[in-house]
Amino acid sequence: MSKIIFEGSEKQIELLKSEFDMLTIEHGKDKLPKHKENYYQLENLWCIDDVQERYECTKPEALDILEMSLQNGSVMGHIWNAIDYYADAENLKEKP
Repeated sequence: MSKIIFEGSEKQIELLKSEFDMLTIEHGKDKLPKHKENYYQLENLWCIDDVQERYECTKPEALDILEMSLQNGSVMGHIWNAIDYYADAENLKEKP
């Protein structure tokens, strides 16, 4: 079985653990630094249910499909392009 590592506040991690009881979720040996607690966008999370709603598959199969999809270079490229687009629209100065 695969392992996914999430980052977020202690409360966010506990909520994720309760939602994904079949996964092993770790967030490091130490508690997260306080400055990291609220700096992650977690409202648009995908889960195995999204895969299983469209395909007949087991939870581990759905997780594998989800991992491959989200780690796809094209998907990651689209996200970076969107970040660049909206940063430009907000007139943010790009770092050298």
